[in-house]
Parts: sequence; structure tokens; C-alpha cells
Amino acid sequence: MSYFNYFPKTMYDPAGDGSAKMVTDIMKRVRLRANMKKEIVMMDPYDVKENETPEIVADKHHGSPYYHWVVMLLNGISDVNHDWVKSTRQLQKYLTNKYTETQLNEPHHYEISQTSGDTTIKIEVENTTYPSALIITNYEYEVALNDSKREIDLLRNEFLSFFVDEFQSSI
Repeated sequence: MSYFNYFPKTMYDPAGDGSAKMVTDIMKRVRLRANMKKEIVMMDPYDVKENETPEIVADKHHGSPYYHWVVMLLNGISDVNHDWVKSTRQLQKYLTNKYTETQLNEPHHYEISQTSGDTTIKIEVENTTYPSALIITNYEYEVALNDSKREIDLLRNEFLSFFVDEFQSSI
């Protein structure tokens, strides 16, 4: 069933002339229980592949593209154009529209490796404070940001009907 089919219907008369129509109340919101994402037994990690959309991921994992809203809701994705990982082609087009060629190679920020604990963790710093800091260009920053969106969590199928039922009763 489609995501918006769960939303309540209401009569709406935008002109105020008595010609009200039945519309879907898209202003209704449901928030996940705070501890749900912490319940690792309910979730499977997944790396989004090139050109995969929420519909493709839902079809592969849940057996139907109509569960794309479950994938998006569980991962805090409200705008598929900005919150979902872009394909290589989409990213190139986005970068071309956002930056000039010169700007792509300009510094976005500077990083150093953390010196204690996990040294693979990078810390953003000011260049003047740490002369040995690594320059991260706008291009490198945007690619890393896009790649970070590849790692999502998928609800295990044995919990899918419970999740849909709870969503439906909450909405």
C-alpha cells in the first residue's frame, strides 16, 4: 500500500465558497520511537549501490517497491533529491550546477587525524592552527558527503508488518 494511503482524509475548501473537496491530510506526522533505531536486532545494515533508488532497495529487501517509505522513514530521508545518495552522473550534474571548475578545487576545510584513540577519525581544524593539516577540496568534501549517504539501515522483514501496523495506528 502506498505511503499516503495511510494518511487521514479531510474536507478542504481553499476558496471558502462551499466547494470543499476530499483531500489527503499530508500535514499529519509520525515520529519513530526514540529507541527504535538503536534496536540492532530489528535492522540490517545496507550499502546503497550505484543507481539504486528507495523503491529499488525496498523491492530487493522487502519484496515490493511500495515499501520505499519504510526505507526512507527509518533513515530520516524526507527529500530523495537531497538526502538520498546520488549516482555518479547525478553528482557530476549537481557539482557542475553548484560550483565553477575553479571552486571545485578550492579548499572546503582542513583535517588532521585524531592523535589518541581511533586515529582513522578525522578532525576538522583551521589551517592557521595546524600547518600540517590536509586540505579537503570542495570536490572531495561533496564526494565524501555523498558516499556517507550510502550506509543505511533496513528493517528486517519479520518486523515489517508490525512496523506498518504501528505506523497506520499512529497516523
